[in-house]
Amino acid sequence: MDERLSGYLDELYRRGREHDAQQADRLDRLRNLEPDTARLLAVLVRALAPSRLLELGTSNGYSTIWLADAARAIAGSLVSVDVDAGRSAQAREHLAAVGLDDVVELRVEDAETTLANAQDGEWGFILLDSERPAYAGYWPDLVRTLAPRGLLVVDNVVSHASELTSFRELVANDGRVTDALSPTGAGALLVVREP
Repeated sequence: MDERLSGYLDELYRRGREHDAQQADRLDRLRNLEPDTARLLAVLVRALAPSRLLELGTSNGYSTIWLADAARAIAGSLVSVDVDAGRSAQAREHLAAVGLDDVVELRVEDAETTLANAQDGEWGFILLDSERPAYAGYWPDLVRTLAPRGLLVVDNVVSHASELTSFRELVANDGRVTDALSPTGAGALLVVREP
């Protein structure tokens, strides 16, 4: 990552933190990934080199930029989904500002719809960072659409552990996947689909 992009991301993260500190309602916050988690994901994408990446929860595009930069480095493509058209528009502006808009398809739709319409094994990498109560309902399609040896990363599994108890049980009891917890940032659950 070059210095210009790194500086842009630092400023975007700083502004996001300032914005979130002023919001009483959690849903009004941007809730960006922690920088350490974003950096970890970028390294994983570069190492695994998936051709198709999916981000569920675009927000203002902070994590999207990290993933898009990594996707470009390995000649992959990224689809990023959010239900908020305003947030998606912010992400589009940020991606254009750093020259990564050609790597990303932004969609304004529900994650459930995206997953239901995806083909079996379509995604080599999925970042799940949306509304946690819905995750257990997403699980069948997450596994179905994740490619063999594909990686699913679920954010906030340490910071919001109590909200993800049933989801973590689904993952742990599914023989089609192997998982590990990374305590980076708010906690990232790494889930690999078995071949």
